[in-house]
Amino acid sequence: MPEAPKNTLKPTTDYNLELKNKKTLQFIEDVTSNADEVQKKVLEEILSRNAHVEYLQTRGLNGHTDRETFKMTMPVITYEDIQPHIDRIANGDTSPILSANPISEFLTSSGTSGGERKLMPTIEEELGRRSLLYSLLMPVMSQFVPGLDKGKGMYFLFIKSEAKTPGGLVARPVLTSYYKSTHFKDRPYDPYTNYTSPNETILCPDSYQSMYSQMLCGLCQHKEVLRVGAVFASGFIRAIKFLEKHWRLLCNDIRTGTIDSQITDQSVREAVMKILKPDPKLADFIKAECNKDSWQGIITRLWPNTKYVDVIVTGTMSQYIPTLDYYSNGLPLVCTMYASSECYFGVNLNPLCKPSEVSYTLVPTMAYFEFLPVQRNNGVTSSISVPKTLNEKEQQELVDLVDVKLGQEYELVVTTYSGLYRYRVGDVLRVAGFKNNAPQFNFICRKNVVLCIDSDKTDEVELQNAVKTAVNHLLPFGATLAEYTSYADTTTIPGHYVLYWELSLNGNTPIPPSVFEDCCLTIEESLNSVYRQGRVCDKSIGPLEIKVVEPGTFDKLMDYAISLGASINQYKTPRCVKFAPIIELLNSRAVSSYFSPKCPKWFPGHKQWSNNN
Repeated sequence: MPEAPKNTLKPTTDYNLELKNKKTLQFIEDVTSNADEVQKKVLEEILSRNAHVEYLQTRGLNGHTDRETFKMTMPVITYEDIQPHIDRIANGDTSPILSANPISEFLTSSGTSGGERKLMPTIEEELGRRSLLYSLLMPVMSQFVPGLDKGKGMYFLFIKSEAKTPGGLVARPVLTSYYKSTHFKDRPYDPYTNYTSPNETILCPDSYQSMYSQMLCGLCQHKEVLRVGAVFASGFIRAIKFLEKHWRLLCNDIRTGTIDSQITDQSVREAVMKILKPDPKLADFIKAECNKDSWQGIITRLWPNTKYVDVIVTGTMSQYIPTLDYYSNGLPLVCTMYASSECYFGVNLNPLCKPSEVSYTLVPTMAYFEFLPVQRNNGVTSSISVPKTLNEKEQQELVDLVDVKLGQEYELVVTTYSGLYRYRVGDVLRVAGFKNNAPQFNFICRKNVVLCIDSDKTDEVELQNAVKTAVNHLLPFGATLAEYTSYADTTTIPGHYVLYWELSLNGNTPIPPSVFEDCCLTIEESLNSVYRQGRVCDKSIGPLEIKVVEPGTFDKLMDYAISLGASINQYKTPRCVKFAPIIELLNSRAVSSYFSPKCPKWFPGHKQWSNNN
């Protein structure tokens, strides 16, 4: 494993950088060549250090650290199985329940349980493992794009709100945790982590001030930018749309060397002023480009030395690829790593591949990995068949990292250093190939998710319950909902949920538009806190829309599905649609459209917790 860089601000020489990259690439070679041995040692280390924790003792592991006993003894679990233990820790129980190491904080997952974010336990040393994975990215990238140490990265990075549990532990998203840690804030000089955004702009809690100041700094240093990006594709597109709306203010700041009065955070102003200087020529250049009729290729026009766009475009984020291609003039779209709140998993060793071919090599030192085979139900609307609870036979079907089969799809199961044991992450992966003995996986989908715009994840059951609550508004008018489906519309920025409703009208009283608007808001109020945060705080999701369609529309939809080969006996209305011809059919039969009139209620943390802001 590569050593952590020493805490020095001394610039890295070309020779040292080359040597460091070589060591990093050799580390990848070593752990992928000996993947099973590494995995065995990881499991032994996790089990030996946590031998006396309550969770393992009550399940009869009795100090055993071998893989065979672990598999026979420990059940495969979901979040609901360990939520009582999580709640005890959150409420202040400091005994070793899940981990021998103290739980340092909770990482809030974008998946939800009962409408609230899931809480993933973490320990202090886990920051080192995350930093290790980050340290692998640029040495890999530099094999394909040389010279990245000669300029800067323009990344739009943000923190999100956090809360404190009743027991005093912080609960926040994993990236917020990382950006606020000394691993990020006090990182030693490294040409690969040389960003246009000062730390103060990233750590600003006000999303407008953070975006504005990061964009301003990126424009001021436009010739130094060699790569651009954000975490998700949706976030980077939101930054471009922000520029489209605010470029005049930004140009004025660059022309005069002053910062707009709306930026009130003093630490942000001071950090930006170290970069911002009066530059009328640059202001004129930006104005000329932004004033053009078309914004096609705006990224390469304003940041001409950009070599690629670094964003996640796998899974549901693939819906943003055409928009990114438009703004970037077809620059490579690079997905560098695969991670979640539960654990950081792996890296993309072929970063310049097509987005549809992205595969991630799981790094065997990060956690102990197992894989549950899943089946895909083929049809017009493909779905993944993964039982919510596993019987004994299904638990025995789990395979280890080196035993997965090419082309097979699996649900990822992890055992982590911070207290998750045989935990079902919910991600479905397909084996795409191998790096030495370590498999490489395509990310297929998040299990059961039907709608996603940004970091939100709405499943079919949650959507059904929200719709069921909303249609009560129609009852006084003698109307009922005959059928519905949904669509994540990303043609608007921010994107928004669209629901197509076919009604049965049994009364003569017209339904006022305000009633449908109430339905929109009720659905939003019924969705999980991640969705509502995106709507209210992050502004990453637009108002929900209901489109009422003509009677008989869903019969037409069924006819179309059957014409494509679906079985009339097995057909059921899809609760989410993505196929363009189906969306066109639904839109062609829409007779009216209504939007949520205001934002739903949202506040940080779980409902029972006090805000820590």
